[in-house]
Amino acid sequence: MIKNKLIVVTGGAGFIGSHIAWELSKDNEVVVIDNLYTGNRENVPPAARFVKADVRDERVGELIREADYVFHEAAVVSVVESFRDPVGTEDVNVSGTLRILRAMLEGSGKLVFASSAAVYGDNPNLPLKETERPRPLSPYGVTKVAAEHYLRVYNEIYGLPTVSLRYFNVFGPRQGFNQYAGVISIFINRALKGEPLVIYGDGLQTRDFVYVKDVVKANLLAAESRRANGRTFNVGRGESVSVIKLANMIKELTGSMSRIVFDKPRPGDIRHSLADIGELKGLGFEPEWNLRRGLEKTIEWYAEEQQNGGKKPKSVSKPKSESGRG
Repeated sequence: MIKNKLIVVTGGAGFIGSHIAWELSKDNEVVVIDNLYTGNRENVPPAARFVKADVRDERVGELIREADYVFHEAAVVSVVESFRDPVGTEDVNVSGTLRILRAMLEGSGKLVFASSAAVYGDNPNLPLKETERPRPLSPYGVTKVAAEHYLRVYNEIYGLPTVSLRYFNVFGPRQGFNQYAGVISIFINRALKGEPLVIYGDGLQTRDFVYVKDVVKANLLAAESRRANGRTFNVGRGESVSVIKLANMIKELTGSMSRIVFDKPRPGDIRHSLADIGELKGLGFEPEWNLRRGLEKTIEWYAEEQQNGGKKPKSVSKPKSESGRG
């Protein structure tokens, strides 16, 4: 259990970063750094100190140097946007990470980095192990591979404690639902409005969906474990589901009459994805949230948000203690 530490969460006003910040702010001093490009100020826990800044800003280094743990979630996360602006994506995701690493050499903290399953590309060797050679199919995936290498170098050469976590398809409350967001948040919000659910491709592509609370759990385990230092871990459930099955499940859980329509595949999308989470289990990780239970909680949150006219539900403004069981 991390207690009485100084924690920095970059991208802490965003989806995953805000969940990490909420969990850690119960027993620690938390500083959230976010430029609010995609993040929302309302996602930041009241107990945390908020600093509006870009990870490439020089002043961020002053905060990083003092931290006991840095959870680096800030990034350009859209595959589509990375094709539109590969140079900008590289600058944020790689140069921004390198600036954090350089600042941390002047302190004594540990860096937990949000990488992505996008590093694997369209690899048929399922379930995917961390030992598979990266073959990303998008500029976004390339930036995550490059950042992972920088973490490895700084760990091996300078002894800086670092961990890379390759997130598979994370979902849950607070996730955006614009055209660049995760498929679950888009489907749920369209289903609640009775709008068509658009599937790019034939719908038989599969993904390993992991609920955000389990991702937070993985981050804390990686941060606390010395055995995790210098290593890379997959973060998923170790189960896969087709997109068409997902769409039908969301229709069922929302009671929606939305039509399912198909469009051409998007560039950079992979066919199948499934995590081998054996290495993470070696740190004591066991996913607690199955897909259906996670969808129910996520639908509940978005339904309340829509009822509030787009304002954040009250459940965001105070921490909850939810185990995900039952």
